Amino acid sequence: MQSLDSLLNLSGKTAIVTGGAAGIGYGIAYRLAEAGANVVIANRTKETGDKAATELSGKGFKVMSVTTDVSSEQSVRNMVNETVNRFGSIDILVNNAGVYPAMPLSQMSLQDFDNVLSINLKGVFLCTKYASAQMIKQGHGGRIINVTSIDALHPSSIGLAHYDASKHGVWGFTKNIALELAPNKIWVNAIAPGGILTPGVQKLQQSMPLPQGVDMNQMLQGFLAKIPMKRLGEPDDIGKVALFLASDMSSYMTGSQIVVDGGVLLM
Repeated sequence: MQSLDSLLNLSGKTAIVTGGAAGIGYGIAYRLAEAGANVVIANRTKETGDKAATELSGKGFKVMSVTTDVSSEQSVRNMVNETVNRFGSIDILVNNAGVYPAMPLSQMSLQDFDNVLSINLKGVFLCTKYASAQMIKQGHGGRIINVTSIDALHPSSIGLAHYDASKHGVWGFTKNIALELAPNKIWVNAIAPGGILTPGVQKLQQSMPLPQGVDMNQMLQGFLAKIPMKRLGEPDDIGKVALFLASDMSSYMTGSQIVVDGGVLLM
């Protein structure tokens, strides 16, 4: 039986976290790096990716930033190549990058719909395709963690039809790829966050168009009232679950989705 320390020890392993520069991604990158993994922050914006990598490196963690557009096949291939060139392997992939611009169906263009699915769903496909090929080549298994949403199970808000479609797609993709990759000892699981207080969520709250007479603070209080724990989650709430799935603590799990929502889906 492994000791607790060894179960959570990721020393010698390399993890890619897409969208790892802020919010949930940063929370995940921090916990994996703290557990000893080499961490690659794959972020679309170079400045924010480099800043996050510098912050984590300053804590003594082994972190690098690779500017990546997960919706571009060439960019994803470059991400994989740079990771292997720097650290020699890919052992953990966290597909976290995602967008969620709120808009009603009547105002949603085909380009709006395609943009969300390109990042949230096609990006998961591309990163999984090329990272898993490297894991298979290495021959010692791996872990793939897809960040879905409670919206993969139940809609949380009007105006997120494209987002919900993408997250349902990621959950279906997770289960099928878990079957395909199991013979290669690559375990594929998902995390479904509920309301997490991130910079992206705060920006969405500030920019969301509201009907006349609707107060954002009242809306937030109404949302909190639906959460049995009576609080929004923090990025580290997801980071700790990602560490569980990336480590030997979850050695007999694949094709599963862990809901981390403060109990909101119970309501």
